[in-house]
Amino acid sequence: MRKTQWFNFRNFFHKPSLTSSIKPRPFKAYSFVPFSPVAMLDPTILTIGGIVLGIAFIEQVLSRWGVIDLVDQFAKVMRFILPVTFYSALIYFFATFMF
Repeated sequence: MRKTQWFNFRNFFHKPSLTSSIKPRPFKAYSFVPFSPVAMLDPTILTIGGIVLGIAFIEQVLSRWGVIDLVDQFAKVMRFILPVTFYSALIYFFATFMF
């Protein structure tokens, strides 16, 4: 709360105010990141990421073994599963750490 300065009538009209009566406020720097990057180490996020990487690894191994039919089935399923997993993890992350 600011202090109120007292002026009488003569000083108010006849004496020009050369100095500002408002003191400058200290500058505070705020972070533009609204959450901590350490929050990405949440076990749920890590588990979802591990599952996705595991499925990609299995798909690569199957393609090297020459089981192309199974790899095609994995690819069809992953076209649906990966976006759903990504957006659900994103919603979980923002719902947990932003509010």
